[in-house]
Amino acid sequence: MVRLKNATALCYRIFDVADEIDLQRAHGMLSQGVSRLAFTREGSEYVQLSNPPLNVELGSRPVALRAGNLDVPVSARLFDHGALSIILRVPIAPGTTLEELIPIADELYDSPAVERVGAEIVTQLRAALGPAIKDPHLWERNESYTVLLAKDIEGVETASELLAQPELPRLLLGETKEKNLSKTERDDVLDRAFSYGTRDLAVIDWNAAFLWEPSGSSDIADLLEVANAQLLELRYFDDVLDKELGRIYDAIEGKRATNSLFFSPYKKLMRELMLNLIELTEFIERVENSIRIVGDVYLARVYEASVAQLRIGPWQAQVTRKLRLLNQTYGLLKGEVDTARSLTLEGMVVLLIVFEVVMAFLRVGGH
Repeated sequence: MVRLKNATALCYRIFDVADEIDLQRAHGMLSQGVSRLAFTREGSEYVQLSNPPLNVELGSRPVALRAGNLDVPVSARLFDHGALSIILRVPIAPGTTLEELIPIADELYDSPAVERVGAEIVTQLRAALGPAIKDPHLWERNESYTVLLAKDIEGVETASELLAQPELPRLLLGETKEKNLSKTERDDVLDRAFSYGTRDLAVIDWNAAFLWEPSGSSDIADLLEVANAQLLELRYFDDVLDKELGRIYDAIEGKRATNSLFFSPYKKLMRELMLNLIELTEFIERVENSIRIVGDVYLARVYEASVAQLRIGPWQAQVTRKLRLLNQTYGLLKGEVDTARSLTLEGMVVLLIVFEVVMAFLRVGGH
């Protein structure tokens, strides 16, 4: 029987709180227990963070779980693209079996208690970081993810033996009722499993991951957090683009009635749209370029698998498509404005010609 001797559940709740966080300024405001995220394992130099997020240790907070109240170590990560990640490190009792861990994990995946603690800390940090936050807001949605990080396991000697345990896919799914998953479901959950050696394992699913790391390294967990922060921001920008497209279309519809031969009502709207396009494009590029992979190393493969499992690619494509629609709308509005300007100039030329003709007739008549 497989038992976890030294394990922790890392519960992430990631919020979008600003268009940008000045990490250098935030570091000065939170001088104690603050550090920059850095990867440490071999090959980590090929995974580069353009502006490493700020890690802030926040002590312990009480969390009301089914098993009772528990004091849980809490930390936060601040990303320059405006994401704020709250991490609760819930200890797993030594000797817990995989079967016993399933209901615990199922609770943590969607725990209202974890959500409350995360929301409380976000409120406190937003107040503390006021000047370091550019264009503050709090999106009503957040991204949740759980990493089950085991350092010591007894009952198995190799990663392949651990992968063969029938409880593992149920653990990642939080499946407490169905004990016999189909082969298709099991294979789907275990499809993205990675090992660097024979005694370590990373299994990545869309809402949770199981990591066996005898070294105690948290690099893979940190990579998963970075990927989830990117996902959150892409979801947020998708929502922003939806609202912006709706606003632009309504504004265009409302201004059609005021259109005239010599005046375009779209000049102000076009300026607003141009500024919004520049800001949105810059923000999205910052999110997408927050991490760079420059080599085919183990950490890079794990990160790319997490990107695929979290379906970040389709979100990127959707955001890109909506940005393209805004660009096309800007082009159409510019065409309207240019047409109005051309008509105005042509009208002025016609008026000048008519004026000259009339004046010529008056001069002839005067003689």
